[in-house]
Amino acid sequence: MSATEMAADGRPRCRWCLATPEYLAYHDTEWGYPVVDDRRLFEKLCLEGFQSGLSWRTILAKRENFRAAFDGFDFHAMARYGEADVARLLADAGIVRHRGKIEAVIHNAGRAQALAEEAGSLAAYFWRYEPTADALATPQTVSVSPESIALSKDLKKRGWKFVGPTTVYAFMQAMGLVNDHAVGCVTRAEVARARAAFQRPG
Repeated sequence: MSATEMAADGRPRCRWCLATPEYLAYHDTEWGYPVVDDRRLFEKLCLEGFQSGLSWRTILAKRENFRAAFDGFDFHAMARYGEADVARLLADAGIVRHRGKIEAVIHNAGRAQALAEEAGSLAAYFWRYEPTADALATPQTVSVSPESIALSKDLKKRGWKFVGPTTVYAFMQAMGLVNDHAVGCVTRAEVARARAAFQRPG
């Protein structure tokens, strides 16, 4: 079965993104485009952790609620959260109210502060794990890579939670560290151009 399918505009896209209009917009404008902003990088890792056991559609629908609840994923602000904030978040019906996940992202905010101070920025750290070359063809059945395994291992060593290799690989796909748009998808070439012009953080 082809990994692409014709969208309503007559152009081929990755098959997965045609399940809902929200996916299509996310696929065309965000997924795979390189990101250097530390808040967006931290946000995505947090949301991937919240997605565990759920669909990305559920998380995407609640993303603005998450941003409002977690101070725009400002990890410096989040690192100061205490029990009152945990209680506030557990009472917020607009997000995923899972104590373990909430406590994990608050914990990770402190780890993110330390990592950004050490590496200069989160972006500088994460982009060290960019593969040396994109695969020529992406089967889109792969859920981990050698780089995601290495990144997951290092984050866990640093005390991060909810950062298994599958979660980390989804983060790498979304944040543009790899171009996993299917061959034939119209967005693959656009992402390739964006990645070619992208200034890697040093």
